[in-house]
Amino acid sequence: MRTVLRGLAVWVCIIFVEVLHGIARTWFLAPVIGDFHARQVAVFTGSILVVLVATMFIGWLRPANAREAAWVGIVWLVLTLTFEIVFGRFVAQASWTRIASDYDLAHGGLLPIGLLVLTAAPLIAPKVKSGFRRAFGDRPIL
Repeated sequence: MRTVLRGLAVWVCIIFVEVLHGIARTWFLAPVIGDFHARQVAVFTGSILVVLVATMFIGWLRPANAREAAWVGIVWLVLTLTFEIVFGRFVAQASWTRIASDYDLAHGGLLPIGLLVLTAAPLIAPKVKSGFRRAFGDRPIL
């Protein structure tokens, strides 16, 4: 239960970072390359941000094993899908077609890739943190 509650707190941080990321995408990238292409690019930059946030908090989150980490990732997935749909539809007032376009891989919607990274982030984070430690020593980078 402790890990789930901590996972919820980390998810709030992830969503906060992603909202800021979305604002930056809308203000700076979309006017240059268009909204749809900006959303495509943002899947990859957002995935990097998610893994970095997960890496920063994995020591505090401390999942007991890979199964517990996987459950945290699944909770993040469900919460994020709910947030994306509720925020997109009722706050941003996006149409269902616009929301669905982000999930349509056949037509360039890449969000399923980002959601896969989000779900795997609690499993990936310890490896990333270990890689940083090998590369930079014990200096607190992430």
